Parts: sequence; C-alpha cells; structure tokens
Amino acid sequence: MKVIDDVLVRTEHLSKVYPDGNVNALCDVNVEIRRGEYVAIMGPSGSGKSTLLSMLGALDRPTSGEVYFEGERLSSMPSLDRFRSEKIGFVFQSFYLLPTLTALENVQIPMFESNRPVKERAAKAKELLASVGMSHRLHHLPSKLSVGERQRVAIARSLANDPVLLFGDEPTGNLDTKTAELILGLFAKLHDESGVTLVVVTHSDEVAARAERVIHIRDGQVVEDSHISTATTKIA
Repeated sequence: MKVIDDVLVRTEHLSKVYPDGNVNALCDVNVEIRRGEYVAIMGPSGSGKSTLLSMLGALDRPTSGEVYFEGERLSSMPSLDRFRSEKIGFVFQSFYLLPTLTALENVQIPMFESNRPVKERAAKAKELLASVGMSHRLHHLPSKLSVGERQRVAIARSLANDPVLLFGDEPTGNLDTKTAELILGLFAKLHDESGVTLVVVTHSDEVAARAERVIHIRDGQVVEDSHISTATTKIA
C-alpha cells in the first residue's frame, strides 16, 4: 500500500523518567509516523518500546518533550480521554474483555459515550465481529471463547469508533503460531483495506516482518529505523 506523505504523529525530544528507581525509560526520542504506515517497534524487555507506545497513544505523559498528533500538541488538548476515544484504537496482549459481557457487548463499550442509538451500536458491533470472523460467537462470554477468539473480539472492539491510528502491544504474545498468523492476517487486511495507520510493539521478528517499517529501541533510545523494502538506516 502506498504511504501518503503526511505526518500523523511525531515526537520531539521525548523523554520519560520513572522516579521509582530513577529509570530513564525514554531518552530524547524523535520519531515520525506517517498516515497509512504499518510500523513495528522492537526492542528487548525494558528497552522502552511499550513506554513509547503509551506516549504516542496518550496513555501516559512524558517527563519532557512533546507528542504531536496531526500537528497538535497532546499536552494542549483539553481531554485526552476524548482524543483517545475518537482517534485511537488499542489491542493489548491481555485482551481486557469484560468477563460478564458477551462478545457483542464488549465491542460496543467504546461506543457507550457516543451519540449512537442502541440499535446502531449493536449493528456496528455485529459488522465488526463479522469482519474478524466472529459472527457465530456474538452472544458468548469471554470465558467461552478460545484465546484467539478473544483477541479477535478485542480487535473488533478497537475499531468501534473508526480510529485513524491503531496500536498493538504484543498482540500475538499469548497466541500459538497458527492463531498468531490469523491475527497478523487480520492486521494486514485492516491496513490494506481501510488504510488505518498501524503501530505494533513486538519482540517477534515474525511479527515485525509484516510491517513496512521497523523502529528498534534500546536503553530508551532509537538505535535503528528501517523500511523493509529499503536499506537500513542506523542511528549512531
């Protein structure tokens, strides 16, 4: 898929220090992600890759530096909760489905604060579950679903408000090889058909190989940034 030359989200001298243990999770990070890209962020455990995702997705605030989304500072936005609900989707390793709600109800959660009528919310959820091959499990609780089915429900939920940017934090980490391939296929389909910008944090070479670009993080710094189809660019 051709990437539009349009910066969607970027960081400027981004740093994050956790006072408990004085951990420098990110150190002066400058990255740009363009609209329509499929980016993997890689690094060893404790490298800062999940912290970077949290900053990009407005789940946490930097100690210093800034994150810009479509040219606007996240720090100047009146409500980061509203920003996330309207612009961002998240898929996590642990799914975070509510155990007392069915698949259909879980997918509707992000729509609860919108003005969508009840019937429209349900119709949208059914459509999203169909898109991930879960039409036959609409009324099942998470405990009655396989691990792979739960992740598919989580993906459908992440798309409920038509996000322009979708984050995955180790989205295949709890899955067997066959199910992981299915989930990666769903991500590729979303990227190709809807043009959603994808940013996936992973330690897996197989997952990263599906992306168009790989950003390597080590000790809180970007050490390598490469496009899959081009020569690798190393950062001293």
